Amino acid sequence: MHRLVPVLALILAAPAAAQMPGQPNPRLVTAGTYRVDTNHTQVTWSVNHLGFSMLQGQFGASGGQAVIDPARPAANKVEVTFDVSQMSVTSAPFATHLKSKDFFDVAAHPTARFVSRSVAIRGDAATVTGDLTIKGITKPVTLQATFVGAGPNPRSKKTNFGFRATGTINRSDFGLGMAAPAVSDRVALEINAAFEAA
Repeated sequence: MHRLVPVLALILAAPAAAQMPGQPNPRLVTAGTYRVDTNHTQVTWSVNHLGFSMLQGQFGASGGQAVIDPARPAANKVEVTFDVSQMSVTSAPFATHLKSKDFFDVAAHPTARFVSRSVAIRGDAATVTGDLTIKGITKPVTLQATFVGAGPNPRSKKTNFGFRATGTINRSDFGLGMAAPAVSDRVALEINAAFEAA
């Protein structure tokens, strides 16, 4: 028993774990317009390459906003512009290929854009339907979103909130690259979006 005393003393003396500023409580998001936090928003895409491996890449956000009205959920809107020209992959030659006319043609179309048409909220989850524009082609997309958290940013003291969303698109709908089966037509999307009070 005497050996446990020092251990218990250390545990009791240890400081409590610091609480994150953001909390998983949607009620902390009040009505207003929130701008995209471009430093902490990205979309990750995944495709199957020849049935051998999965490939992923990321785009950061270059702008956008969310309009939130808890009293009128049907009025909620979100729009995000992604900087395709600054895509991140693990190989420089692969990035060059993706930026070419064969795929994203970033010289002519440096950004992609999502604009919501409806946001159906169910607790801390939501179904977001909207229009995704890539290479000047606009197609409908449905995203399943989950609320992550909200609260005052320790630096700016302004309310921040974020959500994670998933969905799928077909490359062929946007004229992105060679036909399947060299690379899967289906593209899985994972979006981590952060917003801050304007």
